[in-house]
Amino acid sequence: MLKWALPLGLAGAALLLPAVAAPAPERAVPIPPPAQDVTGGKGEQVAVLAGGCFWGMEAVFQSVKGVHSVTSGYAGNTRVGTSYAEVSTGRTGHAEAVRIVYDPAKVSYGTLLRVFFSVAHDPTQRNRQGPDVGSNYRSAIFPQDAAQRRVAKAYIEQLGGAKAWSKPIVTRLETGGFYPAEGYHQDFFWKHPTHPYIVRWDKPKVAAFRNAFPQLAN
Repeated sequence: MLKWALPLGLAGAALLLPAVAAPAPERAVPIPPPAQDVTGGKGEQVAVLAGGCFWGMEAVFQSVKGVHSVTSGYAGNTRVGTSYAEVSTGRTGHAEAVRIVYDPAKVSYGTLLRVFFSVAHDPTQRNRQGPDVGSNYRSAIFPQDAAQRRVAKAYIEQLGGAKAWSKPIVTRLETGGFYPAEGYHQDFFWKHPTHPYIVRWDKPKVAAFRNAFPQLAN
């Protein structure tokens, strides 16, 4: 679903969505913490995750203690210089993703994955999230090293065994670079709090995160 391709069309694009009086209720899926985690990291670390529209993903992880910055962008391909319009066609191989820079002394990689699976998106939806359809909205993790890959793979297996969802997890472990999205996509949640898409789909996610993980919320 191409929500809107041009920054100047943001206001007009709202006409494509029904009026929303209040956020729909949403709750975090109760899941256990990962049995394995990345340990021993020093300095800033990076996680790259894809789970549907990056506006909501960005806002959720910006709300986590220990996260220094979150950038919306495109991951899953080596092509540099891609654009939102190109990615939205589904033909470039990219996924909308976020690059999270965090302090491992304050929040672990495994904890970020727990938030990712529990509240940031639905890991059972294949090539879509909510109203957005296409491979560019797929659920994917882009491990930055062997330790992240090991922990992510083990956690997917752990959650599959826990059967927290009625359908199987379809999250993929992928490789590929990360490329920042256009400037107007950055911090979109905070800059456009009354935008119909933000109100309907993303504010409930942030509220669910704060309710389920108050100890992690900044």
